[in-house]
Amino acid sequence: MDELGGPRVFTLPDLGEGLTEAVLLKWRVMVGDVVNVDEPIVELESAKAVVDLPCPYFGVVETVHAPEGALVEVGSPLITVREPSGAIPSQLGPDGAEQRALVGFGPPAPEIRPGLAPLALAPLAPSVSSAPRAPAVAGPGAADAPRVISPVVRRLARAARVDLAAVVPTGVGGVVRRADVEWVIRAGTGGPDVAAPAPTRTPAPKQLPAADPGLVRVPIAGRHRAMAERMARSRREIPEATAWRDVDATGFLLARQAINRRNPERPVSVLGLLARFCVAGLKRHPELNATVDAERNEIIRFPYIHLGFAIAAEAGLVVPVVRNAETMTASQLSASVRALTDRARDGAPRASEVTGGTFTINNHGALGTDGASPIINFPEVAQLAVGRMLERPWAVGGQLAVRTVTQLTVTFDHRVCDGRPVSGFLDFLASCVEEPVAMLDEL
Repeated sequence: MDELGGPRVFTLPDLGEGLTEAVLLKWRVMVGDVVNVDEPIVELESAKAVVDLPCPYFGVVETVHAPEGALVEVGSPLITVREPSGAIPSQLGPDGAEQRALVGFGPPAPEIRPGLAPLALAPLAPSVSSAPRAPAVAGPGAADAPRVISPVVRRLARAARVDLAAVVPTGVGGVVRRADVEWVIRAGTGGPDVAAPAPTRTPAPKQLPAADPGLVRVPIAGRHRAMAERMARSRREIPEATAWRDVDATGFLLARQAINRRNPERPVSVLGLLARFCVAGLKRHPELNATVDAERNEIIRFPYIHLGFAIAAEAGLVVPVVRNAETMTASQLSASVRALTDRARDGAPRASEVTGGTFTINNHGALGTDGASPIINFPEVAQLAVGRMLERPWAVGGQLAVRTVTQLTVTFDHRVCDGRPVSGFLDFLASCVEEPVAMLDEL
């Protein structure tokens, strides 16, 4: 029911950025509690960030539909709220008018960048069973709203005037798939006698020893699942190549120390100084600050640089983004990276802080590794990886010396550029790291 005084069911709203689910971390209300309009009721972890979700209704919590730790899909019920009868008044807005529903909620609206492909995995082709099924009829629970996640499925059903409540779902968890709707369309129009789509099932694992007490099963969900899907899509769609170069970072570290002695109130970090050099290199080689619009067969180069930084947080890999990095000095970049890194490691970055990147820096050296071949952060087209800075024997002027050396690696999309701009970008970065004084006027 949705009339005044009746129960109202609040479902998980659209989270934006192509997200279809979230992990329910913590309830902030219990059955019997009175909630106000815009009051946070639950803490959720999406693939992008941890957010507090406010309730759009005023009333008493009648039902909590999901336990803590559950994976909740968009459109699934969260709580049922009933407006109390009696002494508890309805909420009033600033103008004194009765206020019952929240106009907008959820994370900040993501930046819209034309030409970017959606981040969700493309749907698999429907499998076919060996025998046809009878025309779809409403089964048990058909009076409930059908579980339809894909907007493509909704548009298809609307265009063909198919009642989704009468479609038998074959997807995991009772989700209506595109193949289900297409089968109903064919059956209703006298089309060819096609076999019904088979339910989607995860293959059963090999039988594990029942007596093994050490088995641990970790669900792939939330940010971990989104990152896994993005990495898989990157490797599946991008023909990537890698180039690297060892550089003498002794002068780089000395220059940073000198900068910080002169400006102790605005310290420059190693990553912030390297980011400033990286931004200057991307201005000279814009081929690497781009994306691919596969549908229009175009390469899109961005007029801005939104620089991502891969961070190994407690909850897994996260990539906070410094927006408009091309407008910042080395000290400003250092401060922004510090603030975003702290929030990412605390597990509470805002959605706008982990989306929209155009190029990523991966400082894997902080984890103690010398070299790496990173996977491109789809839908970007390149990534810079930086190894640890370590004292090594190095030839200087024909003599062997001990110098601080690091490895710079660039992974790039070979559809977008060949080795020439990548080599030029690496050469420029190496010059900046080995002779940083030449770049001081740009910091």
